[in-house]
Amino acid sequence: MGAQNTTTINFGAFPGSYDCSVAVTGQALILAGSLVEAWIFPTATADHTADEHLMTEIKVRAGNVVAGVGFTIYGFATSTIIENPKIEGQSPSPVDAGGVGVAANYLGRVGGGSGILGRTDSQPNLDKARVASKEYGLWTVAWVWN
Repeated sequence: MGAQNTTTINFGAFPGSYDCSVAVTGQALILAGSLVEAWIFPTATADHTADEHLMTEIKVRAGNVVAGVGFTIYGFATSTIIENPKIEGQSPSPVDAGGVGVAANYLGRVGGGSGILGRTDSQPNLDKARVASKEYGLWTVAWVWN
């Protein structure tokens, strides 16, 4: 193994961004053909708890290896939200009459139903109701190269 460590990626101040990157330098022994791996590491930052690191859907990739210098870590927000879904004539409000969030109802987490997102037979264009959400702040990333 060549080296390993952690760093942070920064999606910026709220509301944040869809992607970010950080250059990892000081890797004098890294070769152009070295393999680099990166992953979200559950250690708290100033913006997010260790638990948020475990639960939030952020994809990280390492690339752009420069021999004797280092590499780049890229972060991508991959969480999705449901925004203004109009499925089967429904036009939901943020909270239903029982005080339950609409997203919970749509995901089938309330009332024992299968949830609208679980159905695709009569809603072939369901993905149009899903929208990528931005991430914000600092996230801990572990990395290793050989």
